[in-house]
Amino acid sequence: MKKLVISSGAGISAESGITTFRDAGGLWENYPVMKVASADGFRENPALIHEFYNKRRDQLQSAQPNAAHLILKELEKDFDVQVITQNVDNLHEKAGSSKVLHLHGELMKVRSMKNPNRIYELKEPNLHTSIDTRDEYGDPVRPHIVFFQEDVPNFQPAVELAQEADIFVVIGTSLVVYPAASLLYYVRPGIPIFYIDPNPAQVPSDRNITVIPKKATEGMAELAALLKDYK
Repeated sequence: MKKLVISSGAGISAESGITTFRDAGGLWENYPVMKVASADGFRENPALIHEFYNKRRDQLQSAQPNAAHLILKELEKDFDVQVITQNVDNLHEKAGSSKVLHLHGELMKVRSMKNPNRIYELKEPNLHTSIDTRDEYGDPVRPHIVFFQEDVPNFQPAVELAQEADIFVVIGTSLVVYPAASLLYYVRPGIPIFYIDPNPAQVPSDRNITVIPKKATEGMAELAALLKDYK
């Protein structure tokens, strides 16, 4: 079974009502993004960041996977599908995708500030945290999010997946957020690459890239039809 590796960005979740800061000129729910999504911001005002991600979790509860997410799940019938996502939402998992690697963390999880290997999944009705929240060891917790100014610990596993891909798909990303945007350069020469985005960025000419200039749901439907020739 061929390995189909998907690199997904904010565009795949936009049709599920998940807003992105890039759509609002650097604001995210009216907050300057560096205030609520950076290491400096967390040091300066951790209470604000806890509150901000509490609101994001509340919004996520009503969001549902869209057709693009569901098509990815269906493709598991014919391909070994591995999703690498820049998104912190859980819509790929809600849709049923079985292999999802989160580059930028997960909204529904927090981790110990003393031991980053202690990661906890939040469950309803206890979705809110604060600077006073403690784990079972008495340690304070923080959102399990890769803030701006922090390393991306899952990048190397993502590189390895890109190198193993028989087919590589980039969907819903501007190709300007690094290091995620560099993944397509790790794909082996000659491997087919598909890029789905309504406003696609310029792509390297030395790669076998098919651009599908459509939003995620329409583009994934077109891709599913094209992939019938690659089974």
